[in-house]
Amino acid sequence: MTQRQDKIRLMQEQNLEKIFKKTLMNEMVTVYYSDSSEGHHNHGIYCALIPNSEVKKCLVNTAWDLSHDDGKPRAIVHYENGVDVPTYYRYGSDRGIEPLIFDREFHGIRPSYKEINEEFRLFHNLFHDTKENKYIKIDDNGVEEVVAVLREHEIQIRLKEIRQFLAIKEMHLAIQFYYREYSQQPLEQLGLSLADNKVVHNESECWALGFGDIRCANVNGYSRLLGKKMIAPLPKSQSGMWGFAQEESDQYADFIIAVNDDGDNITYSANPEAPNYFTPVHFRKEVLDKYYRKPSKFSVEDNYLRCGSLWGLQIDNHHLDKVCVWLGDLGCTLPYEEQLHWKSHNIAPEGTISDVYYKRQILGEFTDSNQLDHIFKGRYNALNDACTKILTWQLLLPFRPEDSHHLSSIRIPATEEQSEFDELILSLAKILVDSLNEKQLNKLIPDKDRPNIKGSISRLEKVFQLLNINSYEEHIDFLRKLQNLRSTGVAHRKGSDYQKIADEFGVTSGSLVAVFGEILRRANDLLEFLTKVVQDGLLNSQE
Repeated sequence: MTQRQDKIRLMQEQNLEKIFKKTLMNEMVTVYYSDSSEGHHNHGIYCALIPNSEVKKCLVNTAWDLSHDDGKPRAIVHYENGVDVPTYYRYGSDRGIEPLIFDREFHGIRPSYKEINEEFRLFHNLFHDTKENKYIKIDDNGVEEVVAVLREHEIQIRLKEIRQFLAIKEMHLAIQFYYREYSQQPLEQLGLSLADNKVVHNESECWALGFGDIRCANVNGYSRLLGKKMIAPLPKSQSGMWGFAQEESDQYADFIIAVNDDGDNITYSANPEAPNYFTPVHFRKEVLDKYYRKPSKFSVEDNYLRCGSLWGLQIDNHHLDKVCVWLGDLGCTLPYEEQLHWKSHNIAPEGTISDVYYKRQILGEFTDSNQLDHIFKGRYNALNDACTKILTWQLLLPFRPEDSHHLSSIRIPATEEQSEFDELILSLAKILVDSLNEKQLNKLIPDKDRPNIKGSISRLEKVFQLLNINSYEEHIDFLRKLQNLRSTGVAHRKGSDYQKIADEFGVTSGSLVAVFGEILRRANDLLEFLTKVVQDGLLNSQE
C-alpha cells in the first residue's frame, strides 16, 4: 500500500462518511459490526439505548456508555449509612441505559451468538426467519417487510422501527463506534502528527480522531476514531402504537356498480356506512390469482377469502368467469391497498349473483357449491376422513407443508394461459398419482406378484382386481391419461406424445379452461369412487 493510500486510510474520512451518512427512514442502520485484520485495521460498532434525560451527559465524552459485556441483569450495591444495599437492575445500569444487541456467550461450551433486544422484537411483533436469520414485520394488510438482518459480523435494523421504538421508550439510540487503522510506516513519513488530532462535540454526536506511533510487529503508525452519534426518537404520535399514534382516517375505493343509459359506468364508494352496502360488485376471475399464488399467506375457499387471521372477505366464487362481492364488504373488510387490487379487476355488472350465493347470503339456506374445484376439495377431504375412520392408513398420502400448495391451488383456470394449465395438471397429478400409498397397497398384493408391478397406478389396479372391485376401469384409465399428460406435456418438451394424449382430453379441440374442467370432473368421480371403496370396507378385507 502506498504512503498516500495509508495516509488517506489513517485520516479515516471514509469511515466518518459511512458513520454520519444520512439514513432514510426505510433504510437499514448498522447497530452491530465487528471486523479486524491483523496489522491493518480493527473496526467495531455497538449500540446503547439512552434515556432522553441522559443524552447530554453521554455526549460529554467519547467513551462508550455500554460495552459488550454490559447490559445483563445484575445487582448494584449502594452504600447507605455504612451498610451495603444491593439493588437489582434488569439491564445492569442504574442510569437506565439498555442494550439493543445482546452478546450471548456460553464459556466456549456452546456456540456464542448475537440477539436483538426481546422488547424490541415483541414491540414490533417480529417473525424470525431462521433460515435467512432475519426478522420480518407483517402489517395489517399481510405485507411482509424485512426489519432486521443478522450476519456473523454485522447486524442491521431499519431506521423506521428503531425510531418508533425509541418514541415509546423515551430514549435515544447511541451508535457507538471504534475504528483503529494501522500502518507499517510511522506518522512522520505519512505527513501526519499529533497536531492532526481532532475532537467534535455537538448536540447529536461526540467523537475524537487521534494519531500515534507505536512499535509493534509490522505496525509503526496508527489512528483511532472513537465516539458516538445519537439517533433521536420519533414523536409518539408517529410511533405506530395504538393509544399513542394518531388514528388514520379510513379510505375507501370507488367501484363500478351499474351502467347508465349512455353506457357510462356508475361508481360508488365502498364506505360500509353508505346505504348501498348490499350492492353486488363484479370482478374478473383473475382477481383471485394473486391469492392462489401465495397459499402460505392467503386461502381461497368456497365462499371465502382470508389472509391469515388478519382479514377475511365473503366472496361469490361460484361463477366460471367472474367473482362477485357486496360493495359494503369491500370497504368493511379489505385494507385500502387490497381494495385497489380489486378495483383494478372491477368490471361492469353483467348478470346476477349465483344461486348458491343468493341462497346462502339472502335466504340463509345451507347449500352445497356446484363448482368443480370446491367439489374436488370436499371429496378429497371426505376420502381422507373415510380412511381415518375405517382404515389405519391413508390411500392418498397427506402432503408435507412445503407441498401443500398443490392442493390449495386446484381451481378452474381464469385464463387460457398454457403455463397455468400445465401447473394445474402437475398439481393434480401429484395429488392423485404421486400420492398413492404404494407401501400400503403392496400389503394387499401377494409377494409373488409384487416384482412384476411397476408404478402406483398399476398397484392400485392390481388391488382392485384382487378384491373383485367393479367398475374401476374408467378411473384407472383416467389416472393413466393424467399421468401421461403430465409426463409428456408438463415435465418434458411437448411433442407428438403430448399431442396424442392432449387430443384424448380435448385440449386441442376446446379451450384450456373447459378441458381442465372436464379433467376435474373426472377427478371428482375418481375421489367419490375411492371413498365408496373405503367406506364399503373393501381395502381392509385382506389385512
